[in-house]
Formats: sequence, structure tokens, C-alpha cells
Amino acid sequence: MTSAIVLAGGLGTRLRSAVPDLPKPMAPVAGRPFLEILLDYWISQGVERFVLSVGYRHEAIIEYFGERYRNANLAYVVEETPLGTGGGVLLAAEKLASEESFLLLNGDTYFAVDLHMLKQFASATKADWCFALFRAQETGRYMGMEVGADGAIGALKSRSGQPGRLVNGGAYLIKQKALAACGYHAGDKVSLEDDILPKTKAMEQRLYGKEFSGKFIDIGVPHDYEFASTLLAHS
Repeated sequence: MTSAIVLAGGLGTRLRSAVPDLPKPMAPVAGRPFLEILLDYWISQGVERFVLSVGYRHEAIIEYFGERYRNANLAYVVEETPLGTGGGVLLAAEKLASEESFLLLNGDTYFAVDLHMLKQFASATKADWCFALFRAQETGRYMGMEVGADGAIGALKSRSGQPGRLVNGGAYLIKQKALAACGYHAGDKVSLEDDILPKTKAMEQRLYGKEFSGKFIDIGVPHDYEFASTLLAHS
């Protein structure tokens, strides 16, 4: 079974002016909740189970999707207080304790990644963390990556992306044992980008990235949220 953790617990403060009464992943895009479009895509790629890490106004998500959506099973973990992106992953990973690896997704980001290709690349490189990458169009919004010719990630830093350079697209495969080895635990308040990932580099875990050219949109700011309805109109 292919399982995915979806980080859907953020406060969405930058989008509050456009979507004041909903958690960010439930913002309407092309007549549907954004999260529904996201789940549809990944189900089409073979994901059979999702664990959603939810927080702010989580009732809207749970009531809408329930425990099953299309042919996929859904489970939830609720952040009673904000735990950060890393804390959300750690909490949700407890639901997947018996699985070797999982897909990690951001609940506010659509990235059309070929999951079969990502899995093949992760297997070929024996990656502990395998990132789907894209070329940034703006400065400082995404995690910048220094990537070797073989895909090995030499350096990474949050909010360091530059136009035309490879950055983290927010969809990646993670080995459970690699996450566990970082020493953080469920309930810890921790950042994935600023705490966990730098620690993986310090521990010399195997980080690899592969560039994908599929549709990408992060609805975290009003301008991109408005564009999402055009980009994803037929998704």
C-alpha cells in the first residue's frame, strides 16, 4: 500500500483575507475544495491511504471527507496546539509505524509529480529522503537545493530559492527509519525545514532530488490562490 501524509494544519494567515472562514486546504478552487483536487491527483498516482495532519478548523476537513474518499482510506491526527511542519509529520507518522516509507505532501500545494518515477529514482539512489524538485520563479519563498548531477543534495536552506534554481516542491518520499533516527518524537514542536532537514544533512543521511516539470501551485498567498482556479480548472 502506498500511504501519504498530508500537512493540512497550518493557520493560513496570509490567505485569511481571501478565505476567512475555512482552513486553507478547503479553500474553493475551480468550484471544489483545493484538498479534494489534491487527493484526486494522488489517488490517480496510486496512493491508497492518507493520514491528514490537521489543526485550525479541522472539523471542516473531517466532516467533508470522513474516513474514506473514493477508493482511499483517510485517517486524521489533530494538532491541539500548533506543532510546526515537523511536528505535524511526526504526529502523523505514528499512524504509519509498520510501513517502510511514505509520501509527504503539503496540503496547500499541488505538484503533478509522476509517483512511479519518483519511487524508481528513490530506489535507484537508495535515498532516505527523495524530493520532487522544480525551478523557482521568485526569490526566497521556497527551500533552495544544491543538487549534484546524480541528484544528490549537497545543501539545502529554507526560503533561499532563487529564480531558475531547483527548489523543494513539497512532495517527497521518506523512509520511516530515517525520520526516526533524527531523534524527534510525536508531540515535539519542530520545523521540518529548519530543524529536521538540516539535522538529516548533519547526520549524512542520503538526500536526493529529481526535477519534475508538471503543474505546480502553492495557494498560500492570495495571488497564487486566485491563479489556481485557472491552472487547475480541468484537474
